[in-house]
Amino acid sequence: MSSVMVSSTATASNTTATTEFVTAGDNKYAYRQFGSGPGLPLLFLQHFTGTLDNWDPAVTDALAQGRSVVLFESAGIGRSSGKVPKTIAGMADHAMKFLDALGLTQVDVLGFSLGGMVAQVIALERPAFFRRIILTGTGPEGGVGVAMDRPDLLKIFGDRKMLPSEKLLKLFFETTETSQSAGREFVQRLARREDKDTPTTMEAAGAQLAAMAAWEKSGAEPCPDLKKIAQPVLVTNGNHDIMIPTVNSFTLSDHLRNAQLIIYPDSGHGSLFQHAGAFTSHVSEFLDRK
Repeated sequence: MSSVMVSSTATASNTTATTEFVTAGDNKYAYRQFGSGPGLPLLFLQHFTGTLDNWDPAVTDALAQGRSVVLFESAGIGRSSGKVPKTIAGMADHAMKFLDALGLTQVDVLGFSLGGMVAQVIALERPAFFRRIILTGTGPEGGVGVAMDRPDLLKIFGDRKMLPSEKLLKLFFETTETSQSAGREFVQRLARREDKDTPTTMEAAGAQLAAMAAWEKSGAEPCPDLKKIAQPVLVTNGNHDIMIPTVNSFTLSDHLRNAQLIIYPDSGHGSLFQHAGAFTSHVSEFLDRK
């Protein structure tokens, strides 16, 4: 198995890790790397409008105990240069250029939401890049509601008076007090970072929505290529995801050749943050399998 380990930084937390940059052609990509251990580097691919700051330290830091974690910021997001592509394939191309620029030949990957779509394309285009794949809160090409263009969601996305933290609570967590309480704790963890990333622009968000709309409408049949993905895949979600409906996680699990499905109770799109302890335990166990 060929791989290049990413050198870890002195700290092992997304709260304090330095934002670094690597250039590939005309693009400069922002990223953070930290952690160490015997495991392959774990690449994190982010959700719609999310920046490096939106990765929960309760997830990243726990997983950095056994490996280097690499948080990637795609073109046109945060401090990365360029424009956001209007296709998932275009986003995948940037991620592959980033991995090549770092000299990484094989990694494990955690793709959340939009990032999970990007991970699927990379797994098909350059399968040797990935040893094991985690897909959380995401959906397949042609999946139900993966465009996230429903009026109730667009109203929240476009509400300039609503604080970003309020949007996260509405979109990522269930309406129950237990879920909302976990959501507030999640928001507090994100707020601990002092060196803040550049917020995602409305233009960038629009391009991402266009890419997800094309992902939903593409293909004459649903999930035409999923069976071509041979790697072991861990699929997770909350039992009531209002952003990318939970049924898509079942579809992924049913069509992938080697998939394990975990659905977390009383949770939605942000189930990995609400159930961070269980999620990171499940991911670690999955990654450590021989």
